[in-house]
Amino acid sequence: MPITPRSKVLANTELRRKGIYLLPNLFTTAALFGGFFAIVQAMNGKFEIAAVAIFIAMVLDGLDGRVARMTHTQSAFGAEYDSLSDMVSFGVAPALVSYEWALKGMGKLGWIAAFIYCVGAALRLARFNTQIDVGSDKRFFQGMPSPAAAALVAGLVWVMIDNEWTGEQARWYVCAVTIFAGLTMVSNIRYYSGKDINLRRSVPFIFIAGIALFFALVSSYPPGVLFALFLCYSLSGYVFSTWSWLSGNRKRGKTIADGK
Repeated sequence: MPITPRSKVLANTELRRKGIYLLPNLFTTAALFGGFFAIVQAMNGKFEIAAVAIFIAMVLDGLDGRVARMTHTQSAFGAEYDSLSDMVSFGVAPALVSYEWALKGMGKLGWIAAFIYCVGAALRLARFNTQIDVGSDKRFFQGMPSPAAAALVAGLVWVMIDNEWTGEQARWYVCAVTIFAGLTMVSNIRYYSGKDINLRRSVPFIFIAGIALFFALVSSYPPGVLFALFLCYSLSGYVFSTWSWLSGNRKRGKTIADGK
């Protein structure tokens, strides 16, 4: 009979005694429901609704962590629950939506592309969980975050459907973006996290006006604007990495020249 470590027993006892924090886990549950709802809608052939559900899950997922930090209700349970929710909403759901809409008719290549995305999301989340307590730069993610990857895939499906493309017509585009998103999640390319933004700090009035302009822009054509936004974000990591590499080469070249 396996022996349960004492630390784990104590942690489980503490969890049963204290319970769990309601507010942040409500947001996590709502995000999980969004991902599950997207899967159900994709199975029913309602792919546009499925794509919208993934975006709603992304918004809710972004709120649960901030709510937990602002209300001082962070917990190990919440972190694990959030990770499992992310796997459903941003790993399984986008892979299934893209497969059912466009990749299904591509045979082996279709399900391989969907699996590459799904396993990329799983590995990305596992790596993130192991690096939480490591002293890394919190301003950047290592690899594209899974919500952004999900938004990229779901946004492509949404904008294609809105422009009356069929899954068969768009399958090569969807296949390329799905594989790109899956591989980028497990890459070492750095992406800006936005965690250094302090919501309690006062900001200039122009910042509020900019937020209002952003919402107006999104509301003018949600599928196109959201897809363009996350496409730019997905490419920003490659642009930043290329710029850093070129800057490093120039500095090394200057150091060598100065040494001579």
